[in-house]
Amino acid sequence: MEKVTVGLGERSYDIVIGGGILSGIGESMARFGFSPTVTVISNPTVFGLYGNIIMRSLADAGFRCTSTLVPDGEEYKDYFWSYHILSDLLKNRLDRNCCIVALGGGVIGDMTGFAASLYMRGIHFVQVPTTLLAQVDSSVGGKTGVNHPAGKNMIGTFYQPRLVWTDISTLRTLAKKELLCGMAEIIKYGVIWDAGLFNILEEKREMIMDLEPGLISYLVSRSCEIKAEVVSKDERESGLRAILNFGHTIGHAVETESGYSKYMHGEAVAMGMCAAARLSEALGIMEKANADRIESVVSAYGLPHELPKNVNIDRLLSFISMDKKAVAGEMKFILPRSIGSVIIQKGVDMPTLKRTLEL
Repeated sequence: MEKVTVGLGERSYDIVIGGGILSGIGESMARFGFSPTVTVISNPTVFGLYGNIIMRSLADAGFRCTSTLVPDGEEYKDYFWSYHILSDLLKNRLDRNCCIVALGGGVIGDMTGFAASLYMRGIHFVQVPTTLLAQVDSSVGGKTGVNHPAGKNMIGTFYQPRLVWTDISTLRTLAKKELLCGMAEIIKYGVIWDAGLFNILEEKREMIMDLEPGLISYLVSRSCEIKAEVVSKDERESGLRAILNFGHTIGHAVETESGYSKYMHGEAVAMGMCAAARLSEALGIMEKANADRIESVVSAYGLPHELPKNVNIDRLLSFISMDKKAVAGEMKFILPRSIGSVIIQKGVDMPTLKRTLEL
């Protein structure tokens, strides 16, 4: 097993990464001294695959286990289903020292963290991410939330888990489309922080897509290291952490415009990264050759590199202008200067943005 620590003083926590480690979650959680009742939050598909392993491990460690299932899909990441989770926690009489477990991908992790931050003004939660996207990104950093028709993740909190328990063997049961969505976030880390990581993605695509264990373990741990370093320096996105949003401002707008049901998060982020690279090129910040490299890697992993042909650009611009990172109506974009380096760009004029999106 490998361990990456997110350094946040008294709220620091470990990301434990390994293969075939799901059955060890109970023993690891027992060390925290939580109250004996644990609720596992999941969806029917993931719980059908791994629920028995998790529940048995928790029971063997002395916990009384209950479960709450949420339908699978981004369209269910809303306040209604969060309220359902909170209602179950009350029904199962969890107290303030209890812990809830997020077993699943980004939707489950975000909703579980959100519910944990609200229930009794905050109880413990543990992330057990089962998708590549969740393992390299959404399970780490403490961003929780739900979607609203007006915008993605517009309702949420910053609330850190006590532990992230990552078993890369769960990726073997992941649909290819889900795997590719995780690759979008790894590409992001290469662009914003680590040119060497980006080079590996270019050179070893076949081994990566074959899920070669050593390589996948490295990609997951390196992505977590990058995010942990950024979050440790800027937990609440007052400065540096904004770079983790590369591709997300435009990507979130695509998800919102399509009603959260047409494109997966990683697909939308892939579109957003390519659009941001072209915007950077249009503004004279990035050389065309590097923008081409980003687009080429995105395409090589089977991810969309262009905005949908039928997208309503004006609606897209409206959602972009409502992005939660905008301040006093001024939009901010994370734009690459080169592979491995980005800037936070303010004051992008609407005509230039619109021309770029229409290409």
